Amino acid sequence: MATAGKSFNRVTTFELTGFIINSVGTACWAICFWWMYRISKRQDKMLAELHEVTRRIEQVSKEEHELIREVHPGVEEIKKSVEGVADAVSKDEPRGR
Repeated sequence: MATAGKSFNRVTTFELTGFIINSVGTACWAICFWWMYRISKRQDKMLAELHEVTRRIEQVSKEEHELIREVHPGVEEIKKSVEGVADAVSKDEPRGR
């Protein structure tokens, strides 16, 4: 009967150990799931902010493109005028220099 008692305690100890390990594993899984959920929410928030920044940059870029398109003909006219003045000045300069 003494051996039967030891056997029962050993089985109970193994069952208890298995239960504890299983419980710890389940708790770790729950903590890991919660942690990944938090990381995912942060990534979603960061992605939304990145999309907003991208939209603003795109809008500024389009506005800048429109401004350049408006100013560009004026720049060409100024460039031609400066070239004309440079040609006139170079004709008036003495050639001995």
